[in-house]
Amino acid sequence: MRRLDSGKCLLPRPVTQSRKKEMRFTETKLSGAFIVEPEKFEDKRGFFAHSWSKKEFADRGLDSDLVECSISFNHKRGTLRGMHYQAAPHGQVKLVRCTMGAIHDVVIDLRTGSPTFKQWVGIELTAVNRLMLYIPRDFAHGFQTLADETEVFYQMSGVYRPESGRGVRWNDSAFGISWPEEVTMINERDRTCADLKQ
Repeated sequence: MRRLDSGKCLLPRPVTQSRKKEMRFTETKLSGAFIVEPEKFEDKRGFFAHSWSKKEFADRGLDSDLVECSISFNHKRGTLRGMHYQAAPHGQVKLVRCTMGAIHDVVIDLRTGSPTFKQWVGIELTAVNRLMLYIPRDFAHGFQTLADETEVFYQMSGVYRPESGRGVRWNDSAFGISWPEEVTMINERDRTCADLKQ
């Protein structure tokens, strides 16, 4: 191994080989919404994994221009946030992961004319399973916390624009979402969203 004058080690030059895919993409029943799983490179120390690859998303035709990140921290299990989206022309793609605790993450297809219009998918995202959910534009998104002290990390394709913010109600019968636990905390705006008018 080569050394710098300072005594620090330089990494050996890598052997040329075809690059292994660093993420697994599984499309849900809602076209365009994907479960994304980092590919782990493990050894006795633990593992290394990529949590984002612009190239791998772009290679699959997914929006890879994610320009803003946000954190949602939640004190109590049973907290519900959602169901939110931004209206056109400011619709956002989102990539969501849970970095502490656990959530039941839910998306609804609000694309008029889609064969899965008004259908939903729920997936458990946890700090342990490290799964991510890629959410296309014109999908409503929300989650319920499954543990105290839960943190959710968002990457988004556009900046937040309050004037374009919209929501549908978490328990609207038009969707029939099955939430895993009793809702113990929800804000007034989310609780009182109007029924979907379609």
